Amino acid sequence: MPELRLHPTIDALPAAQWDSLTDGQPSLSHAYLSALEASGCVSPRTGWTPRHAGLWDGDTLLAAMPLYLKTHSYGEYVFDWAWADAYQRHGLDYYPKWLAAVPFTPVPGLRVPGRDEASRRLLIEGVREAAEASGASSLHILFPTADESAWLQAAGLEIRHGVQFHWHNASYGDFDDFLGHLAQPKRKKIRQERRKVADAGVSFRILCGTEIGPEEWAFFHACYSQTYAEHRSTPYLTRAFFEDFGRRMPDACVLMIAEQAGSPIAASFFLRDRETLYGRYWGAIAFIPCLHFEACYYQAIDYAIREGLQRFEGGAQGEHKLSRGLEPVRTTSAHWIADPRFRDAVARFLAQERGGMEAYLDELSERLPFRGGSD
Repeated sequence: MPELRLHPTIDALPAAQWDSLTDGQPSLSHAYLSALEASGCVSPRTGWTPRHAGLWDGDTLLAAMPLYLKTHSYGEYVFDWAWADAYQRHGLDYYPKWLAAVPFTPVPGLRVPGRDEASRRLLIEGVREAAEASGASSLHILFPTADESAWLQAAGLEIRHGVQFHWHNASYGDFDDFLGHLAQPKRKKIRQERRKVADAGVSFRILCGTEIGPEEWAFFHACYSQTYAEHRSTPYLTRAFFEDFGRRMPDACVLMIAEQAGSPIAASFFLRDRETLYGRYWGAIAFIPCLHFEACYYQAIDYAIREGLQRFEGGAQGEHKLSRGLEPVRTTSAHWIADPRFRDAVARFLAQERGGMEAYLDELSERLPFRGGSD
């Protein structure tokens, strides 16, 4: 009979078995999760206590889930602060809660990877029962696949919808070919933005894998930290994390460095796999108009076209991405609330929210930037 086990660190699970289940997703890889823990970005001190779930048949891992006890709601990109506040106002503890997610990384994908559907369903049911038995307030599973969302709903979790913006490759020959598919005002705007960056004397170096050395990681992290400082915040990820992950899984790393007069002034970091480029973090130490759009979107789209990638995911939120050729995509999360009164209230709220999200997605779809037949 398969056995559910909870593990206090990702390194307690064999890397080869974990990765054999994850379909090559870089942010779900054993290396990525291990680097988060080894660098201290994920730890009880930072509010993330690993409780990774594994469904075992003897020494064989049948299904798994990246799972944490959380003492706050930072670094999740699906916001439940209002739920936590309601709990507190009623004299109840919302934290710690159980969270199945990739920390600091709103990339949709598998959250319950497994050898077969039966094992994955069994793991979901076992984790929900364990969360209930623990006395925790809730269990949240962020950015699962559509198939997983259906299983999670069947297991008694409420489904929440969100939206991200992704670029899709329609077999474009180059960036100009992509622009040719946009409506004329959008083409003009993008060309103007790119021209501002070029006229400022900015060029880009694109480094992949082992081409990224300590000097480049140090510069990127300085840029990344500067962006957080400008927003009066503290970065989630350390330089040690990026360097460690870069050593463990170099083929998943792409670093784009903007230079002006031979000196680096900005950098953007991406993950990639066989089909997709994932936009993650950026920063700059000098202000150049439109540099953010160039470093985070246009260079990424250009790279994806050259590399034959099928998709570029632009990260969380941001309607401004729509006018730059990224399309709205529905995302989901799943939530189980222990207290029956709050469970019913959250279910009613989510039903209303889903209706609003449908209207919002329809509105966004009407604003797609692609040209019609007569343009």
